[in-house]
Amino acid sequence: MDKQNISVGLDIGTTKIVAMIGRKNEYDKVEILGLGKAKSMGVHRGVVNNITQTIQSIQQAVQEAEAAASEKINEVTVGIAGQHIRSLQHSDYITRPNSDIVIDEDDIDRLINQVHKLVMLPGEEIIHVLPQEFKIDGQAEITEPIGMYGGRLEANFHVVVGQVSSIRNIGRCIKSSGLELEGITLEPLASANAVLSREEKEAGVALIDIGGGTTDLAVFKDGIIRHTAVIPFGGNVITEDIKEGCSIIEKQAELLKVKFGSAWPGENKDNEIVSIPGLRGREPKEITLKNLSKIIHARVVEIVEQVFVEIKNYGHEEQKKKLIGGIVLTGGGSQLKHLKQLVEYITGMDTRIGYPNEHLAGDSDEDIASPLYATAVGLVMDGLKRQERKKAEHIEEDFVIENEAEQIEEPEEEVKAEEPKKERRSFLDKLTERVKEFLDNAE
Repeated sequence: MDKQNISVGLDIGTTKIVAMIGRKNEYDKVEILGLGKAKSMGVHRGVVNNITQTIQSIQQAVQEAEAAASEKINEVTVGIAGQHIRSLQHSDYITRPNSDIVIDEDDIDRLINQVHKLVMLPGEEIIHVLPQEFKIDGQAEITEPIGMYGGRLEANFHVVVGQVSSIRNIGRCIKSSGLELEGITLEPLASANAVLSREEKEAGVALIDIGGGTTDLAVFKDGIIRHTAVIPFGGNVITEDIKEGCSIIEKQAELLKVKFGSAWPGENKDNEIVSIPGLRGREPKEITLKNLSKIIHARVVEIVEQVFVEIKNYGHEEQKKKLIGGIVLTGGGSQLKHLKQLVEYITGMDTRIGYPNEHLAGDSDEDIASPLYATAVGLVMDGLKRQERKKAEHIEEDFVIENEAEQIEEPEEEVKAEEPKKERRSFLDKLTERVKEFLDNAE
């Protein structure tokens, strides 16, 4: 099997760590070859807080995936989330020395690098700089400025910021697990790639990924990412509330939530009761399903309202920014009964559950197409895309070298100007490089 076409996504979550091996089939769909899952022990709200335990969980998930796919894993694309992630809008401009030459990628790189120089809070680092719209000499709403003439190039940027230490800790866990870091991706972006269609991104849509420790939000409009946020609550706080409210152990609370939980309290009759065995021979406990769903309802409403505040921050109320595609729910927490109805009731927006089957091969296992694995599928897709980009760069490099051989008489400067173009890397690739360098130096 061609090693080149295989990509591995590693989703380091608060409740589970998933390793997923995939490749592109001849129909350009993603075929999942192997899946490994381990209970996540050393992660709290999306942030690593115990390196040793996280390494053990990663190794367990990777071994399981390797066994399922009969493949050895070397490189992984890892997702990053957690409560330290925040995003901001920023506009910047550059003045071009010669407006008679058309705008090229170097100009855009120069503008993006300028944004990277933004002064952040101590310990923070820019993870993504995503250009939204460009302005050339005051002419607005340009999505692709390359090839146009102009002296002043302006752009609005969506800047995603995270804590350096958290990013490095993840890098450390991966290196200590005997793996190489192929790339880093923001988890809400990975989930969005897996479950949203192009039409939805154009029309305007909010993706809500409810995980164990955090709830991630990504808002798209006109095909461009407009807003991202990570809310530090997820399915675990619901379990915690059930545990406290019903005085039972966590394992039982989780089982209750998954099996009998509902986000809508009017659903259950008063006489529906679940009996839970007592600890070590104590009397069993009886819990009414009505009470259970009241506890769940209260916490889910709180999470959804916080997310809705973030959506309104983007300006969903204004006609120009209306999200016609509504809301798409994904992640393990989206499987809670009647959640879709509750979200529609609170936000007044159309809602659907997002399954990552949009880009999966037709004969994929039903389990893999569960919202639970949306992020992992997105990370595999991201890894494949990164490999394609590298391939294209190599082809371009060979082409440039051939051309240089043919045109030896050309002046030296011109060849030099070609150089940066080959190296068209995304910011995440650059961030990955920085994390790798840091790890190598630390050793």
